[in-house]
Amino acid sequence: VVSPPSDSVSSLSFSPKANYLVATSWDNQVRCWEITKSGTTVGSVGKASIAHDQPVLCSTWKDDGTTVFSGGCDKQVKMWPLLSGGQPVTVAMHDAPVKEVAWIPEMNLLVSGSWDKTLRYWDLRQANPVHTQQLPERCYALTVRHPLMVVGTADRNLIVFNLQNPQTEFKRITSPLKYQTRCVAAFPDQQGFLVGSIEGRVGVHHLDDQQQSKNFTFKCHREGNDIYSVNSLNFHPVHHTFATAGSDGAFNFWDKDSKQRLKAMSRCNQPIPCSSFNNDGSIYAYAVCYDWSKGAENHNPATAKTYIYLHLPQESEVKGKPRIGTSGRK
Repeated sequence: VVSPPSDSVSSLSFSPKANYLVATSWDNQVRCWEITKSGTTVGSVGKASIAHDQPVLCSTWKDDGTTVFSGGCDKQVKMWPLLSGGQPVTVAMHDAPVKEVAWIPEMNLLVSGSWDKTLRYWDLRQANPVHTQQLPERCYALTVRHPLMVVGTADRNLIVFNLQNPQTEFKRITSPLKYQTRCVAAFPDQQGFLVGSIEGRVGVHHLDDQQQSKNFTFKCHREGNDIYSVNSLNFHPVHHTFATAGSDGAFNFWDKDSKQRLKAMSRCNQPIPCSSFNNDGSIYAYAVCYDWSKGAENHNPATAKTYIYLHLPQESEVKGKPRIGTSGRK
């Protein structure tokens, strides 16, 4: 992508309606590109950008594709009427950095999750949250597929909400993974979720107690004795397979139903902190930049460049395959 951010990318979000890609960065900026695709040729045109006062950590789009929400270390969420060319306005506030933000079209509400250990629901016409939900710990990850919402917090808590009754926890689960949660992704059929951890592992979890035998975890983003964080989980919007991206600089496509890896991509020379499919799954965007997973001593400003790449998935990479005559796991 042309003119990438000057510091590491914290989130990528494609518009649900058109090929507009938004990136938030530690350089305090939110940027938007129009992604052009003709056959196998893909290009990008920088469209616009806005600034926060501090690093930006998260972004999401309104379901009509007109408006972007972004939150970060300035403890606020800004609403940017991108398509109309309007100015950003602050629509949500927290007492600590905002780590996650999601728009819930079925409720016409914005939800924001923060390191202040709260989730807050916002009606954009009101200054105050319509509901504040206490969390057991800081919010690290959030996924919404109405009526299912899953929040991953510090201390390996996974809190499941039924958004038809959002003021009470539906279920609280300790992560099936032994290490810190990095990302969560609700199944497209809302029957469960994926969770990824810093220890190169993904958990596949079903909510129905009858389906617990289908739960499993698998290792990924490892090389020899080196174990890397799973930073991003994205379901394909058409085939419902999923992508993982990690601090090893690789992304892989998986089919949870047949328990197999569909495609392993060769590694980039820096971590992948975040990624996103466009609305029809024909483009997969991923950022390649230092993610501080090895601390400040491994950050070299001279060589640390930030890139955003666009991959056009082949059908063979993302379409699920039935398992042939075996029941074991690959």
